[in-house]
Amino acid sequence: MTKHLLWINQLPPSAEQSACIRDEDLSLLHATDIYQAVELCNQHSPELIFVDSQQTDMQLVDMVVLLHKRLSAAQIITLVESGQSELASKTLSCGAIDYLLKPFITSQLKTCIRNASSMRKGMDDMVAVSHASQQILRLANRAAQTATSVLILGASGTGKEKLAQFIHKVSERADKPFVAVNCAAIPENMLEAMLFGHSKGAFTGAVSQQVGKFELANGGTLLLDEISELPLELQGKLLRVLQEREVERLGSHQKIALDIRIIAACNRDLRDLVEQGLFREDLYYRLDVLPLSWPALRDRRDDILPLCSHFIAKHGDSKHYLSEDASSVVLAYNWPGNVRELENVIQRALVMARGMELQVEDLGLPKCNVKAAQICASHLQENKRQAEFDYIYDLLQRFRGHRSRTAEALGMTTRALRYKLAAMREHGMDIDAIA
Repeated sequence: MTKHLLWINQLPPSAEQSACIRDEDLSLLHATDIYQAVELCNQHSPELIFVDSQQTDMQLVDMVVLLHKRLSAAQIITLVESGQSELASKTLSCGAIDYLLKPFITSQLKTCIRNASSMRKGMDDMVAVSHASQQILRLANRAAQTATSVLILGASGTGKEKLAQFIHKVSERADKPFVAVNCAAIPENMLEAMLFGHSKGAFTGAVSQQVGKFELANGGTLLLDEISELPLELQGKLLRVLQEREVERLGSHQKIALDIRIIAACNRDLRDLVEQGLFREDLYYRLDVLPLSWPALRDRRDDILPLCSHFIAKHGDSKHYLSEDASSVVLAYNWPGNVRELENVIQRALVMARGMELQVEDLGLPKCNVKAAQICASHLQENKRQAEFDYIYDLLQRFRGHRSRTAEALGMTTRALRYKLAAMREHGMDIDAIA
């Protein structure tokens, strides 16, 4: 199946840039304005869209919003001048996955295309709708294209291992092993042997040779979860492994070369532990090259309902769904246990449900005021509605009140636009004054 890249710019890409795009197995589509872009999107559904900031018919942010709304599966990358970093940041919050600063060289274009392709691969089992989640995934994708260590911080249950798996999947090591070790779940006297392996007779009970987790992950990725629980003595040995890129099994002096990425994860502040003398400062700086902070679920509420749908599909039947009251409750709840708690709640609701619709009582959450939850959800819905109305109003002004051009830019029929305009009038917006 042909994959398309849409280039929205007054000028087509250069011959060298076009060759680069073809080398990445992408068919090039070129549009000089939003009307051509919308038509090409309808015909070809491009996977990747490059939008130049020098557009005369629409502002860049508006174009990104429109394209993201019309073709949510497409990845949008903006081309902005070097002094437009604030504009680039705005486009990221509106649906773009990346940006390139002009002027750029062909190798940078190639890297950008490959980063977008790798990110698409890693999204198969990720639910990241909110701006906060998308921002972290963009940073994680960039980190994955390097060989350096990554430190993932976040409260328990936020999905740090999922983020580590994402980094592995989008990296060049994706076809190599991904090995996870929970440093808090393994007894201290067994942890060293498990990490580094041991030879036969290395200690009482070592009746055979055992390969360690470092060797198992060789060529791939090793996740050291809850690394703050690693004893100080083992922290020193880990530091040597990271520095020397080789490991010795217990009871052996044979050095085994390692080609491995280390991802460490922690739900505590490692800086505080360093100050308390509980974590080695040199190891901390070795790990803290690319820190990623995975937000708590309450700080990315736009992910809650999509996660609910994901867990319903995973553990139940596609016909199951949350009632309106249940949706209000899950949006208003603070989720101290984060994503792990949400998955448990959805599993419980599927067991308790008496029909396809999951009710508030099926969730088994602490007593909550359903009315207050509905008010909270209503406020969220109202804010989204107002944002949509403001966007339509801005487009109307840009097209000087022209209904059919506005409807086309929005990807809706003129009849649907009339309904929207009627609702906007009911909200007190003076539509008819636009000319």
